[in-house]
Amino acid sequence: MKIVIVGTGYVGLVSGACFAEWGNQVVCVDKNVQKITGLNEGRMPIYEPGLDELVERNCAAGRLSFTCNLAEAVKDARAVFIAVGTPPRAGHGDADLSFVYMAARELAPLIDENTVVVVKSTVPVGTGDAVEKIIALARPHDTFSVASNPEFLREGVAIGDFLQPDRVVVGVEDENARGVLVDLYADPLAAQSAPIVVTRRRTSELIKYAANAFLATKITFINELADLCEQVGSNVNELALGVGLDKRIGRSFLNAGPGYGGSCFPKDTLALLRTAQDYGVSLRIVEETVSANEARKRKMALKVVDALGGDVSGMSVAVLGLTFKPDTDDMRDAPSVPLIETLQRFGAKIRAHDPVGMENAKSLLEDVALFEDPYECVQGADAAVVVTEWDSIQHLDLARLRRLMRQPVLVDLRNAFEPGAAERLGFQVSAVGRANAKTAVATQGGRPIDLPVRKVRCATKAAPAA
Repeated sequence: MKIVIVGTGYVGLVSGACFAEWGNQVVCVDKNVQKITGLNEGRMPIYEPGLDELVERNCAAGRLSFTCNLAEAVKDARAVFIAVGTPPRAGHGDADLSFVYMAARELAPLIDENTVVVVKSTVPVGTGDAVEKIIALARPHDTFSVASNPEFLREGVAIGDFLQPDRVVVGVEDENARGVLVDLYADPLAAQSAPIVVTRRRTSELIKYAANAFLATKITFINELADLCEQVGSNVNELALGVGLDKRIGRSFLNAGPGYGGSCFPKDTLALLRTAQDYGVSLRIVEETVSANEARKRKMALKVVDALGGDVSGMSVAVLGLTFKPDTDDMRDAPSVPLIETLQRFGAKIRAHDPVGMENAKSLLEDVALFEDPYECVQGADAAVVVTEWDSIQHLDLARLRRLMRQPVLVDLRNAFEPGAAERLGFQVSAVGRANAKTAVATQGGRPIDLPVRKVRCATKAAPAA
């Protein structure tokens, strides 16, 4: 099937490469000439493990191409996916749909009869209706379809999420759209257990927001329980293990830390709240989740201040990890930014390191010394603060860190290190939701389950410039 992807950002590029991997003929379109030139020369505009190899393989096979020429791209296309950005509108919180509507207006006179226009961007309920009206104005007597197909990609593991999804959701209003999208996904997923959930278009649009709001709530819930664990002498790792082994709850997204960030959870929760307000509905749980998460990011700075005796004025603090999660160069709403800004207001001098996020961090951070080498970053520091649990950071030589630092203070906001390991080397450790160093252990069928430290894959190459 010939597919066109409008937008070569995170969602568009990953989706296009994966559709091509399934054997489709895919053309990715973007107005940014520099980006398209770079892609045609094999340069990725984003960091995502395995993406460069996937793009290279499918370009070489002739299944994937990049262009700025929308009119040429959409000829004979059976489905055209809109995968442009929907950032939050400054000062409002709702999604800015200007790029979606612009894409719809530009596509309207170009698509063939019976083409299915698929909105893959994360959009509020009713956006598909608006896109349909925009296209209908340009071709009132033609037959076409507008569908919804939200993405559920996690940065750092996006390719696996696309090729081996938990489920695929499509929202349609006619049999033409249903047939095209089911055909597109059915064969690749035939050998998997992933269901294709077919709904009305508005339900599909809401599913993405609801899923992200629920996961954001789950993260915020365990973070608040972590605070209680610290006060009562409990251990949040043990708590999360005991709760998460309940199949009704699950162990994912129960890792206590400095708060959620990234390109999805912050903007999608806010957009969902604005949609609810527009329809006169109160989503109090989501409201509290947003509020608690924002407060937590800055509260983590106070944890650093407390670890240093209540005053960080003039002290050097080394921040290890800047991106909102490992295996991505994404700095959007990263907890490291408000933490650093708060520490700077308290008078601390900040040094920072991240394996791939340094280039994007430069545009967000002021008066921060950035270091490619983590050991150089902690040289002479009064405290080291783990903000992102990169594998390379989890495997740092703690003894070497201890020798390089001026004061042996380790603030582990991700519980990245084995409990007790740093203390045995002389560190004063402040972790999240942990009042002791005991390791969580459970048994299942006589086999112990240990969950003291989270393991993540290590990125081995530097991030390309954004």
